[in-house]
Amino acid sequence: MRGARVVVAWLLSTLIAGCSGVMKPVEPWEKGYLAKPAMTFEGDRLDAAYTEHIYFSKEAASGGGGVGGGGCGCN
Repeated sequence: MRGARVVVAWLLSTLIAGCSGVMKPVEPWEKGYLAKPAMTFEGDRLDAAYTEHIYFSKEAASGGGGVGGGGCGCN
């Protein structure tokens, strides 16, 4: 039973170590794809403004679109 635990622990550590080298750095010619406006959270400013207007109209509160708080003052 103890030998099986050692084998399982070895297999898991080997698997984890093998997966850690999968990531490769972004090449300079690939950075152009990441800089496209479609890759941002708000790809279309007009659509984002429309969505915020609808959200705040339904919530009956303004603000809270930034980092902290939900528009209710509770932060």
